[in-house]
Amino acid sequence: MNGRSDRSRTVVITGASAGIGRAAARRFAKEGYSVGLIARGRGGLEAAAAEIERLGGQALILPCDVSDAEAVEQAAAEAERRLGPIDVWVNNAMLSVFSPVKEMEAKEFERVTQVTYLGYVYGTLAALRRMLPRNRGTIVQVGSALAYRSIPLQSAYCAAKHAIVGFTDSLRCELLHDGSDVHLTAVHMPAVNTPQFGWVKSRLPRKAQPVPPIFQPEVAADAIYWASHHRRRELWVGGPTVKAMIGQKLIPGLLDRMLAHTGYESQQTDEQVAADRDHNLWEPLDRTPAEDRGAHGSFDARATDNSVELELAKHRPWILAGLAGVAVGIGASLLRRR
Repeated sequence: MNGRSDRSRTVVITGASAGIGRAAARRFAKEGYSVGLIARGRGGLEAAAAEIERLGGQALILPCDVSDAEAVEQAAAEAERRLGPIDVWVNNAMLSVFSPVKEMEAKEFERVTQVTYLGYVYGTLAALRRMLPRNRGTIVQVGSALAYRSIPLQSAYCAAKHAIVGFTDSLRCELLHDGSDVHLTAVHMPAVNTPQFGWVKSRLPRKAQPVPPIFQPEVAADAIYWASHHRRRELWVGGPTVKAMIGQKLIPGLLDRMLAHTGYESQQTDEQVAADRDHNLWEPLDRTPAEDRGAHGSFDARATDNSVELELAKHRPWILAGLAGVAVGIGASLLRRR
């Protein structure tokens, strides 16, 4: 990134009213960033802005649906007009449907794709229009282990996350070809304790849950902030993400069978839910501050607030240097013995 102080930098975050986006907004605000907040739910946005202001930061509410390309473009223009040049753009907004494919409706696939995939495309385009002429800035794609290893009952979401990887890799090649200094990175997440499991559309007989082990959204937020300041191609957060990605490369067929056996139960609690409960597929549920869901879901008692794998990834150069030093020492010792 350029030499400007964080105290004069601007970040725009989509899906900022709840979950990972809400935690990321706080994380950037703590570092002095001005924060543009994009989401559909005005109640969550107002609560997020209030949190940032209590931290001494500046927040700008930008209510819009990321499936509307023109609305995203207008939000980006307003963010630059009110907050200054956008240094970091975080694509994070998402929707999902918990359901077997055979029970899904075409309009549900369309809606999830519009938000969870095309929302990232529209956000990236809006960011590029501003960053490319300045030849600086970072775009962070909030991904998932499910971008590489799909699981049952979330076909629309998994497909959209896979599509983001394809789009991002293609764009990265183009930026390299053009010699652009705009940085593009993806941060792939494990299961996170967010409100989505309480408001996602679901046909499951029991309450949806993240596949354990579960991480707190602050872990994800820390990874996003770190990735925005270091030029890594990708960042894998949490042991489950690492295992899923490596497993998909080595034993995809075996994983298919394992998930066929465990994938249904691991995504549900023992708590029954009403089939007609409210969900956020078409409209936000946090329309007023009283309906704000915050960053955390209902799994605080089961969620961890740290990731060993993330810390190792952050310090990878030092670890590799240390291992190289050990290898050199062993080699020298062996030579002396000879």
